[in-house]
Amino acid sequence: MSHIINTDVLIIGAGLAGLSTALSLPKSLNITVLSKAALEVCSSHYAQGGIAASLDKDDSVSDHVADTLVAGAGLCTPDNTASILGAGQQAVQWLCTQGVPFTQNSPKVLGNTNAQDFSQLQTCDLHLTKEGGHSCRRVAHADDATGRHVMGALTIKAQAATNITILPYHEALKLLTIPAIGFQYLGNTDAKHCRGALVFDHINGRPLTFHSRAVVLASGGLGQLFKRASAPNVCVGDGVMMAWQAGCRLANLEFIQFHPTGLALDDSSFLISEALRGEGGRLYCPQTGGRFMLNVDARAELAPRDIVARAIAAQIDNNGLSYVHLDVSHLPANFVKAHFPQIYQTLLTLGIDITTDPIPVAPTAHYSCGGVVTDANGLTDVLGLYAAGEVAYTGLHGANRLASNSLLECVVVGRNIAAHLPQYLERLEHLEEINGDIYYEAAQSATTVWSAPILTNTQPIILPAFILAEPKCDNTNKRFSTDINLAKTDIVKITSELKSLMTANMGITRSASQLEQALTQIQKWQDSLASTELGQPDIIKNDSPTSINELAYFQLARQLELATLIIQSAYQRFESRGGHYRLDYPNLAATSRTSVVEPLKKFTLESFINIIEEEKTPIPIIEST
Repeated sequence: MSHIINTDVLIIGAGLAGLSTALSLPKSLNITVLSKAALEVCSSHYAQGGIAASLDKDDSVSDHVADTLVAGAGLCTPDNTASILGAGQQAVQWLCTQGVPFTQNSPKVLGNTNAQDFSQLQTCDLHLTKEGGHSCRRVAHADDATGRHVMGALTIKAQAATNITILPYHEALKLLTIPAIGFQYLGNTDAKHCRGALVFDHINGRPLTFHSRAVVLASGGLGQLFKRASAPNVCVGDGVMMAWQAGCRLANLEFIQFHPTGLALDDSSFLISEALRGEGGRLYCPQTGGRFMLNVDARAELAPRDIVARAIAAQIDNNGLSYVHLDVSHLPANFVKAHFPQIYQTLLTLGIDITTDPIPVAPTAHYSCGGVVTDANGLTDVLGLYAAGEVAYTGLHGANRLASNSLLECVVVGRNIAAHLPQYLERLEHLEEINGDIYYEAAQSATTVWSAPILTNTQPIILPAFILAEPKCDNTNKRFSTDINLAKTDIVKITSELKSLMTANMGITRSASQLEQALTQIQKWQDSLASTELGQPDIIKNDSPTSINELAYFQLARQLELATLIIQSAYQRFESRGGHYRLDYPNLAATSRTSVVEPLKKFTLESFINIIEEEKTPIPIIEST
């Protein structure tokens, strides 16, 4: 039987978005923050480059917005983009007050490295660097390990806060929702209200039920669906799936950004920061010795990431290589060591002296530009459920994220959530106190605080029937009659093969034949998993694993389902735009559309077909037989 824990606000994820929210909420609220693993195991911790904001006197928010819109290739949401980037200076200043040891223009500003001294920093004191796609220097950083320094400072603050409880090794499995009765009085019969989550406690090996008045989803991305990824192994897109199953729309899942310069050495997931190219680093083909980016884009190595990543991939494929070279040896050695101490020391231990030797690099899965549909305040389609960070889709990143905008989004949206949430709780208290006919009036009042995000120019993604179908539970099933050890081996094998499949067929370039092949293979795995007794619908669909053995099945089933949603989204976008490049559709479509996966239980296959009939747009469904 699940143990029940009550809290005012449940935050799923202890990265930058989660902790920014927690630290900005009123101290009168009891806040619980869940971390799936150790606190440092999150993408925020590993961020190197920095946080982009218009801080220089010669820069402006409008210039930052313009650069972001160009990189986003026509798919950014202009209002949300302007709102989030407009709060950049305040966000960086807030990080300064938390004691983040940002690199300064003049080290003499502070006499020592005490964190309390760093809290006196002003944004005008900060050294700014430049990254790909930016028209000027606007990236504040802490050496070349910005994420580690930012998360270190915020973690200290959160652990010291008496109203914040951080629980590492607690994995959220399912969001708990109830009908939003008041909103149904307004005609929204699908309206849901999020009131907590089912959680697995890995420390004690037991399920827990958290009841909360509001939930903030800050669970990170889905990079670990790919073989080479910069994200830690906890980033498997579980937050995206929890939100979708709870009633949220998902948008632009096909736009997976590949960082151009991951260290190509064995199975390393170490990134070589874009800031190296910002300071003059050059890319060369090891075979020809040529600096190939000069022939690809006028911005050369500082072109947006999708362009650089595709150019590197082309060099690798055309020349039979496994990497290209990134070289900074022409820069002064002391400058390189001072500006990139973590990269210098890390590579030196691997036998590469970057002041004299080229660095072997290759693209690696890095960031999901799509996710759970939200507005700039983090509101989702489900009442009481907020989302921030990589799990969310605000429209800021469009088809291709501009470098270092993601950390800014985490802080700004996290703090926006913290400003909005108390207003929501106040209205919620009023709604809970009334009954009967007054629900209509209360719901109307609540809509002034909570309204679903608005998307324009959308393209619905049609899903295969096996995903839309409701599960049929076999009550005669007896769990654990299969060979558990063999099952574990199978799960590890399929998980590894899924990563290879996604990398090969859903990578930097895609085609219809590759995507069809991937879908066919994934459904074979799904059928195989469902045929085992641990793979019954009550575990796979109802998200109710109660042991480590059941959890492994559940996790893999969810990853396979998410992979299906991603590939379907890529298959039904008949163009090349930003991070989505189709070999069979290499041109840009005349109209930019946001692809949308509707909530799991809201639409049937027939309703999707009706939509397509109305728009007279033929969209195929990949579904193996």
